[in-house]
Amino acid sequence: MLSVGRVHLPSDIPIVGCELTPYVLLKRPDKSVITDDVTELNPIDGHFLRYKWYRVQSDRKVTVCSVHPTEQATLQCLGCVKAKLPVAKSYHCSSKCFSDAWQHHRVLHERAASAMNENGNEDDEIFGRFNSTGSATSSMVNMSTSQSNPNLSNGTTVLCPAPVTQRSGGETWFEVGRLKTYTPTADDIGHILKFECVVVDAETKLAVANPSYLSTSRVIPAPSPNLDNRILAGGTFTVLSYNILSDAYATNELYSYCPSWALSWTYRRQNLLREIVGYRADIVCLQEVQSDHFEEFFGPELDKHGYQAIFKRKSAEVFGGNVNNVDGCATFFRRDRFSHVKKYEVEFNKAAQSLTDALVPSAQKKTALNRLVKDNVALILVLEAKFSNQGIDNPGKRQLVCVANTHVHVHQELKDVKLWQVHTLLKGLEKIAASADIPMLVCGDFNSVPGSAPHALLAMGKVDPIHPDLAVDPLGILRPTAKLTHQLPLVSAYSAFARTAVGLGLEQRRKIDPATNEPLFTNCTRDFIGTHDYIFYSADTLTVESLLELLDEDSLRKDTALPSPEWSSDHIALLAEFRCKPRTRR
Repeated sequence: MLSVGRVHLPSDIPIVGCELTPYVLLKRPDKSVITDDVTELNPIDGHFLRYKWYRVQSDRKVTVCSVHPTEQATLQCLGCVKAKLPVAKSYHCSSKCFSDAWQHHRVLHERAASAMNENGNEDDEIFGRFNSTGSATSSMVNMSTSQSNPNLSNGTTVLCPAPVTQRSGGETWFEVGRLKTYTPTADDIGHILKFECVVVDAETKLAVANPSYLSTSRVIPAPSPNLDNRILAGGTFTVLSYNILSDAYATNELYSYCPSWALSWTYRRQNLLREIVGYRADIVCLQEVQSDHFEEFFGPELDKHGYQAIFKRKSAEVFGGNVNNVDGCATFFRRDRFSHVKKYEVEFNKAAQSLTDALVPSAQKKTALNRLVKDNVALILVLEAKFSNQGIDNPGKRQLVCVANTHVHVHQELKDVKLWQVHTLLKGLEKIAASADIPMLVCGDFNSVPGSAPHALLAMGKVDPIHPDLAVDPLGILRPTAKLTHQLPLVSAYSAFARTAVGLGLEQRRKIDPATNEPLFTNCTRDFIGTHDYIFYSADTLTVESLLELLDEDSLRKDTALPSPEWSSDHIALLAEFRCKPRTRR
């Protein structure tokens, strides 16, 4: 007879919207094991597994910390209550948690106080007073008597519960599912979930052994980024560029500071989708999108939101793993705003083969290819605008836009390879520009900081012959340096807006490097904080109308790096709003 040998979950912390699929190991009488699902439709040895999920509802009400959602709250900020902020933001698990988060938390109070236009004394009540360490001392209340606090709840939506199946020790079990997989809902927040698995006789439909049980931690809400400051304007279009961090690279070894549940793909994909959809961009350029994730998740899900998608997978000559795990560049555009005209694909591996055939002696070709072949690609789309382009002099003429999406090689010691890849892409774009009067957008993760040779080539159209990056050129592919030019009038959206925008506020300027006018960072981990991502545009055909407000280190909370429960990539998204310039009549 079959017996259940082991039941466990990959993560003990359930999150709203992220499916739970337990691992069930079965043993047969001959001691062999089965890990496949054994359902009523495909029984084994006359038996199958029956599953149930329960929500365990305690008579004691529980709420969770706003900073550490896996912890039970013990304190509530009175300032949040006075300021009428969402009650969920007022809870903290300890006085240290409240103190550490105070500088970030205080901003919520300041915004609320500004909106309420209250006087200074009332502001003091909302903000709390400070002791010598700078932490708030009088704006929190102990929640040890939480049972009598009417604000403490296990979810804001009250639904008719499922039939009570068991009650003992002050707990009530409500049946919520009968499949192996269960996706927690908002009604489950603050509750423990219990999974039941039992072997059933296929003929009698009766259980033949005692059930095996598995309990989770309390269900937590899905922390999602604050997307209050969206770009909304008429007669323009918006472009998003975002390296979403491939699941293949999101390992506990690399990102040990991120909770394992927040690093899991089932959680991150939902959080990323919420963020991307929340930006409401007309054109979305994503990097590090795995092939299987594009086919099974991002393509279908963004299709529901009105996006058409085109994907270019990396070449996979160097990659030795599962081909479905190979990442690439995915470009999405709103079907009601743009239509697809043409696609170009740039495979730098093929360009490397052509380069070595033409310039490298036969004896050195293998060494040269080992250095140049890195699987990186670029995806170039020509789109036609469907919307009314205000300010364009030729209303009867098609308005085309060329969008390039790329991910340049990552290793910093291969400076020659990075520069060669960027130069190769720009030469391809020059050919497109020569064949049509068309605005250009060049988006992506260039793995190059402001002032590097690739950035200089993009932003200035040339590289200084004495630039230190040019010292790394063992194959001689960058010589003569005079060839490292292009004629496209490209400028960085963030840099151009920072230089020219009168309305750029003090808070936004704090997040811009005054030396380069680029963001202080677009990639933020424990090991690296800097800018690698850009949106470049052709300044003769487009103007920047507005930008997405950048994150700063305070927004990431003290001692926090990316990814985190709130932000599911180690990069931040860039978003710019553009308007086409009037075309000169010819």
